[in-house]
Amino acid sequence: MRPKIYIFGDSITEESFGGGGWGALLAHHFSRTADVVLRGYSGYNTRWALKVLDKVFPAAGGSDDAPLAITVFFGANDACLPDRCSAFQHVPLHEYKQNLHSIISTFKKRWPKTQILLISPPPIDEDARLKFPYVDNPMGMPERTNEAAGAYAKACVSVAAECGFPVVDLWTKMQRFPDWGKACLRDGLHLTQTGNRIVFDEVIMKLRDVGLSLESLPVDLPLISDIDPSNPLKSFEN
Repeated sequence: MRPKIYIFGDSITEESFGGGGWGALLAHHFSRTADVVLRGYSGYNTRWALKVLDKVFPAAGGSDDAPLAITVFFGANDACLPDRCSAFQHVPLHEYKQNLHSIISTFKKRWPKTQILLISPPPIDEDARLKFPYVDNPMGMPERTNEAAGAYAKACVSVAAECGFPVVDLWTKMQRFPDWGKACLRDGLHLTQTGNRIVFDEVIMKLRDVGLSLESLPVDLPLISDIDPSNPLKSFEN
């Protein structure tokens, strides 16, 4: 059986198997070497993610059951402001950091050799958030700000450093692109195809840095180029 790569996060992960999504790009990239397994939950924060870990992921089995890698992509909902219309999703910054530590600790106890990759929340286009509300917004103010998202992104990067794991600082990376609010975000929060491509490229680079690449992973069955046309079935004997 092929090894697995889990992608775990909120709606930006849940939507990632759509057309041009970063999860779909990962699945295509590793199509003959690993199964990319989607575990995305729209609207979830790290507090809720901790509550469902045992329901979402299998219990530890043998070493062969351990996934190659897990991406942990939370923070966009934690960073909702506590006095705005999505306050029920808000998680204080200090708790967000603690929750990330707890999620990582759970995975490392279950699968000590699995590589964990953190992804920070993206930047926020506040004007666009006012145009695409997901809940009633009687205050007429964005439920997220780019400043708050930046604080949670910085905390995510800090947790990764404390734990010794790679991280994609999406908040910083995305804002280097011209007109990033429209180019990378379709509603001030969720990703366009350009934004998805940025996430994919960064994830591939970080995984390669820790030794997970197409070159390092075996294909699960013979490639057509390796099959002898004069005796095709011989290739499947070993």
